[in-house]
Amino acid sequence: MASELRNQRKAWSVLIVSTLAFTVCFMVWMMFGVIGIPIKKALDLNSTQFGLLMATPVLTGSLVRVPLGIWTDRYGGRIVMTILMALTVPAIWMMSYATAYWHFLTIGLFVGLAGGSFSVGTPYVARWFPKNRQGMAMGVYGAGNSGAAVNKFVAPVLLVAFGWTMVPQVYAAIMLGTVILFWLFSHSDPSHLVPSNVTFKDQLKALKDPKVIKYCQYYSIVFGGYVALSLWMVQYYVGEFGLDIRVAALLAAAFSLPGGVLRAIGGILSDKFGAHKVTWWVMWVSWICLFLLSYPQTDFTVMTVNGPQTFHIGLNVYMFTGLMFLLGIAFAFGKASVFKYISDDYPKNIGAISGIVGLAGGMGGFVLPIMFGALMDLTGIRSSAFMLMYGVVWVSLIWMYWTEVRQTPVMGSEAKSFSLQN
Repeated sequence: MASELRNQRKAWSVLIVSTLAFTVCFMVWMMFGVIGIPIKKALDLNSTQFGLLMATPVLTGSLVRVPLGIWTDRYGGRIVMTILMALTVPAIWMMSYATAYWHFLTIGLFVGLAGGSFSVGTPYVARWFPKNRQGMAMGVYGAGNSGAAVNKFVAPVLLVAFGWTMVPQVYAAIMLGTVILFWLFSHSDPSHLVPSNVTFKDQLKALKDPKVIKYCQYYSIVFGGYVALSLWMVQYYVGEFGLDIRVAALLAAAFSLPGGVLRAIGGILSDKFGAHKVTWWVMWVSWICLFLLSYPQTDFTVMTVNGPQTFHIGLNVYMFTGLMFLLGIAFAFGKASVFKYISDDYPKNIGAISGIVGLAGGMGGFVLPIMFGALMDLTGIRSSAFMLMYGVVWVSLIWMYWTEVRQTPVMGSEAKSFSLQN
């Protein structure tokens, strides 16, 4: 009994300190979403170059996810997470001394290592909890995505008060403190490691499963879209609605904050109702929100019996923020439900599978901001970013319908079937 209580305390200590570490890592990973705006102005970047600048850290954070997930299975999350965070501290500090575009891109690649922390913490915290609580554990840990919102609260204040160069210096100090806290309050359990006779090749065999590719596609929208929009929204508010950067960051947090914090609720719902049902409704809510967000500001003239009448259609800042808030909630639930699929289907290989799915999500977060910028340069329509994401959600809905919905009862169809039989 005492041993079980001690293990529970360790499990919760690991979960809390890991979530804190992931929040800080995500805050650092999203740094360009705010400081990129004065950098864009100083370097006179176009939208495509700006998209690449913001996406560069996301690239590294995505590519390292697979090896980090595998190393976590083999060596344990405590040591891997500590080393990973420690490696980012010098790069974050050096960011404040960058002056040329290529400086920012190069240093951004090293800062991006922080984004790989997700593939370390997910299997690390999951193995401390029983199977029926793993969705909750991964959801709570995933709530560290709210670091994107923390960045929007902290960075604008530092930027306005001291200039953008102060932001990476403060973030480097915060990351160093987090490394120390994590090491002091985390734990390791040898029984959580993959046996030493299991090779990297054995761990990767499951990646041939077509279900993994499907989960990658789901995650590319709920996580990749979340990352991309978290980076893109501050400058979107500034450009579309003419807001001050502090107000723009505050409103952008209306998407980032629920998109991170409510992931824990998504994990609990996934434990209760199953990954499929939660993901299905996440995709439909996202589809509706993105359809409305896609419509550009439009003026059109109609010839009436009293002469021409001009009408305006478009979202004002309040309606826009409300829809972004709903989209953030949907993405939060979806991020948790996708990983519930993984813990259900691959309980002994969570690290490797979460690594490849995390890679797909991260690559979505890398490619989308660049495509947002390219589309805006090409069309001149800011809402083209939402048009693109609307199309990606369509792919998920169609894929899910053909592979899952046609075989799985959804939203009370079990009850209908029972009433028909009686």
